[in-house]
Amino acid sequence: MPELPEVQTTVAGLNRFIPGLVINDVWTEYNSPYFYGSNTIKDPEYFKYFKKTIIGSRITGVSRRGKNILIELSNGYIILIHMKMTGHVMYGDFNRKDPYNRHIRLIFYLSNGKTMELCDSRKFAKVTLLKTTSLLETEHLKDIGPEPLEKKFTFESFNNQINKQLNKKVKLVLMDQSIIAGIGNIYADESLWRAGIHPEKLVGEISIKQRKILYTAIQKTLSCGIDFGGDSMSDYRNIHGEREKFQEQHMAYRKTGSTCLKKGCGGKIVRIVVGGRGTHYCNAHQAIK
Repeated sequence: MPELPEVQTTVAGLNRFIPGLVINDVWTEYNSPYFYGSNTIKDPEYFKYFKKTIIGSRITGVSRRGKNILIELSNGYIILIHMKMTGHVMYGDFNRKDPYNRHIRLIFYLSNGKTMELCDSRKFAKVTLLKTTSLLETEHLKDIGPEPLEKKFTFESFNNQINKQLNKKVKLVLMDQSIIAGIGNIYADESLWRAGIHPEKLVGEISIKQRKILYTAIQKTLSCGIDFGGDSMSDYRNIHGEREKFQEQHMAYRKTGSTCLKKGCGGKIVRIVVGGRGTHYCNAHQAIK
């Protein structure tokens, strides 16, 4: 699933090309009677409203909240796209030869003759329309935790947030979007590897010293993910339909059986399941003590 770095990479890419363009038309393969009442474009009746509202509107900018892409329109509405497990957004003359780019479910036809398209092999993505004035109060965004890369997200903020779940395993807390925005399976594993903390350790058992290390590790890991354009080990592609490179920086995620790359460690990366998610950690420097 695209996480904060992949969504941020997509937002940055779109911001280079689509602000100022007008949406001339929109098509979707999502709408089906099966989705009636979903309050997203998967509901055929909602899609009619969505289409009528956005056609003729100018795109004024693109931003992010958690794992959500927010496309701001001149008419006071915002298109929210959550790419979910297998989605990615592409623009213009993207790479159609890549098999991961062939599952087009939504197309925006733009005033410069190009398109913005949502590829989503498993049809899990969410697309809906929100009013700008009530954006943060909507069911889609109101319960999302603080952004981990914002300046106001201090160690004190981090500590207060994770203290809400003292009796839960730390990996599950990191992936809880109501605690911290944007972290999923990949970046949780990589952050915990950097911090030397076992993914099943309870938050209440983590010392202040370890928490400070983890706080820094999260920010370094997410920043590294953005620097390398996100993770394309699976479906994710950038707006040009191209693979990005964070998977080449993995220290733990899907490195099962590999010797740990931490200097002087000598441990092995092992795989367990935590909260139903495949989880990877070093059996030496991340051992529960």
